[in-house]
Amino acid sequence: MLIALTARDKPGALQTRKDNRAAHLAYIEDTGVVSQAGPLLDEAEQMIGSLVILDVPNMQAAQAWAENDPYAKAGLFQSVDLVAWKKVIG
Repeated sequence: MLIALTARDKPGALQTRKDNRAAHLAYIEDTGVVSQAGPLLDEAEQMIGSLVILDVPNMQAAQAWAENDPYAKAGLFQSVDLVAWKKVIG
């Protein structure tokens, strides 16, 4: 099951993102369920959130993944949305 995770950072949290980026990237690699991922950018091309496509058995697994992401544990996000996603192109 593919799940799109979209997360918006708390305002002014760029340093929190930078401080936890290595742990976040290691988590992505270690868990092996991310098929695509990258930061959301503002007009100045500063990171303001994340888009992650998870390939997991169910929504509960996606929720558990999101809760254990080092970014989430560091309190980076203002909001996190998880929605089932169907790949059509690419």
